[in-house]
Amino acid sequence: MIALGLEGSANKLGVGVILHPPRGGPAQILANIRHTFVSPPGEGFLPKDTAKHHRTWLVRLVKQALTEAGVAAGDVECICYTKGPGMGAPLQSVAVSARMLSLLWDKKLVAVNHCVGHIEMGREITGAQNPVVLYVSGGNTQVIAYASQRYRVFGEALDIAVGNCLDRFARTLNISNDPAPGYNIEQMAKKGRHLLDLPYTVKGMDCSFSGILASIEVLAAKLKKDPTGWVDERTGNAITREDLCFTLQETVFAMLVEITERAMAHVGSSQVLIVGGVGCNDRLQQMMGMMASERGGGVYATDERFCIDNGIMIAHAGLLAYKTGFATSLEDSTCTQRFRTDEVSIKWRD
Repeated sequence: MIALGLEGSANKLGVGVILHPPRGGPAQILANIRHTFVSPPGEGFLPKDTAKHHRTWLVRLVKQALTEAGVAAGDVECICYTKGPGMGAPLQSVAVSARMLSLLWDKKLVAVNHCVGHIEMGREITGAQNPVVLYVSGGNTQVIAYASQRYRVFGEALDIAVGNCLDRFARTLNISNDPAPGYNIEQMAKKGRHLLDLPYTVKGMDCSFSGILASIEVLAAKLKKDPTGWVDERTGNAITREDLCFTLQETVFAMLVEITERAMAHVGSSQVLIVGGVGCNDRLQQMMGMMASERGGGVYATDERFCIDNGIMIAHAGLLAYKTGFATSLEDSTCTQRFRTDEVSIKWRD
């Protein structure tokens, strides 16, 4: 079975083509193409501009994906698209495009939960069996475990997502959005040497990042006002932009490690699967790995091809659902900005 997946919940437009062998075995990735809407430094991406980008690029990406996969429209079993969660206008652009392809090619539609797509792709690529999942991206921060055909949310961000916290701080420092603000913060943090004091806000299994962002923005304003006069009291060395990036990363990642470890203890798991765009961060993977190894376990993560939003994860999760008999009628092929991970029935797992 072959499925086409369309992802466009934020500023990345992805088209993927996947094959599930008829006799079982690992899924085969035939094409996984992505194009990103990049806004100017110091600015975020507006829904209307992002939606226009998706409408402009979708048809050519679909053609490119089919060519790269070596398949024709007739070979595709179903069209899978992101129903949500995400930004309204970009989601709508992709949903309309999915309907168009469904009608044009006379194919079934499958609406997919974005978060479930990340989890299932991560499980497929890494081989993790039943891990605790840390899902971290620009729009979501959740600690998840599977039980009784649902992905249960054990903890989550109470306000903004960790990726949104990092992205907004990148705008504060006027850091480039190319290839991604979080990636550029990661590179700057590698050069940081001074760990400054920030709030540490863990509430049970949940986290809060808005206060941390407000605090680091105060420090950034202080540095901007006096770029050379702010020195570390212990070392006498000047505080830099890199130190601020380092401080923010270390603080928020420590919080994520804490709540993930608590979930592992609760469900008795030794595996951690990190998914979502922030999951590409090497330092997050390193910190999580240290915790997991102390518990006799390990960390499972993918590279930027699968951590960052992509079409192949939507194709994979959609095809898993389709094989259980699930399909979305044209009338129900809507999109929604709010679509929780634990709302989806995971009928393909025991």
